[in-house]
Amino acid sequence: MIIAETERLIIRNWRETDRDLAYEINSDEAVMEFFPFRRNRAEADAFFDRVHSMIAETGLGLYVLELKATGETIGYCGLMRADHLEPFIPAGTVEIGWRLVARQWGKGLVSEAARALLAHGFETLGLDQIVSFAVHNNVRSTSVMQRIGLHRVAGGDFDHPGVPDTHPHLKPHVLYRLTATEWRSGR
Repeated sequence: MIIAETERLIIRNWRETDRDLAYEINSDEAVMEFFPFRRNRAEADAFFDRVHSMIAETGLGLYVLELKATGETIGYCGLMRADHLEPFIPAGTVEIGWRLVARQWGKGLVSEAARALLAHGFETLGLDQIVSFAVHNNVRSTSVMQRIGLHRVAGGDFDHPGVPDTHPHLKPHVLYRLTATEWRSGR
């Protein structure tokens, strides 16, 4: 299932042949710098099964990014419900998130995919708002958030409850948001 297309990307559900991509991204030290875990092959396969099923069942999830020019899969970007972060983010709120193989960093591909998914979220799905959050010093991600039009929520910073106490430097998170009204006025 294709979710969206951009000038350079096809944004789609996962295929069985994307298992290697799930492992590559989730085990790479650079890509996972701001996460307290790395996934081994079995864990990456479980991740693959989970996101593939979620998209098939709900239409929401982390979608594969495929380069149109070569067919190479390079990461994922998606819209997901952030139901696990109350009271910081109300249940039912949709977040946008991404991960990209390091060899494709710095080319604007995540911003391109994220803009297409914001349009999908607001125009096709009729969402009222979309949020994103990251470790406070994850400048790569917060820069993307700013480039795609999200703004930092005053008073929205929080310590992520899913980050173990063994990684205190990864607990502080910043929250960004874009409303449908802001999206429409900024287009």
